[in-house]
Amino acid sequence: MTRTLTITGHQQDEQSQPERIPPRRISLPGDPEDMLIDEACRDLKLPAFRERFIEVATTARREQSTYKQFLLELLQTELADRDLRRQQRLLRLARFPRPKRLEDFDFSKNPNVTPEVVADLKSTTWVREGRPLVLIGDSGTGKSHLLIGIGTAIAETGMTVRYTTTSALVNELAEADASRRLSSVIARYSKVDLLCLDEFGYLNLDRKVFVTRSC
Repeated sequence: MTRTLTITGHQQDEQSQPERIPPRRISLPGDPEDMLIDEACRDLKLPAFRERFIEVATTARREQSTYKQFLLELLQTELADRDLRRQQRLLRLARFPRPKRLEDFDFSKNPNVTPEVVADLKSTTWVREGRPLVLIGDSGTGKSHLLIGIGTAIAETGMTVRYTTTSALVNELAEADASRRLSSVIARYSKVDLLCLDEFGYLNLDRKVFVTRSC
């Protein structure tokens, strides 16, 4: 069942999002143990552990934390960093043209779009069930903002997302068909959990590109 969201209202402003600034690393003192820990973290590929262990150790000493509490803090720091890096990697793979988040969408300018509906679209349920979503509205009413924002939210859950314009996808499929690579290109797109197609109504699609061909 196709889900349709009609978007009306005033034009959305284009605003870039601030980049996340990584924590500043405390320089290592001359303690041989610190140097050995730093080297071990490099070998074990624990970048956040290496980045924060002096800071966490200083805090643990001040607060008289137990060894287990100190270890747990370091492990949670590493896990949080890995989760963040995984999200950033998935967002890079999505190839969004600009950063847009659902939290920044102006609902006052789009009365037909409610926060409740948008919050529901942040869930991965509809993606996992293979249900399509269609955003309908005039130019400049925030469709691309919603599309990128939804795609960003889904990517941050750990699912693979890919953004492209419809014209770019049609050209890619046409070129692949001409060079007898259509099956491989379709197979590559089929591995993506969510495909975000923008500017769908801006061109007439060539019917031959969408003809199903047996391998």
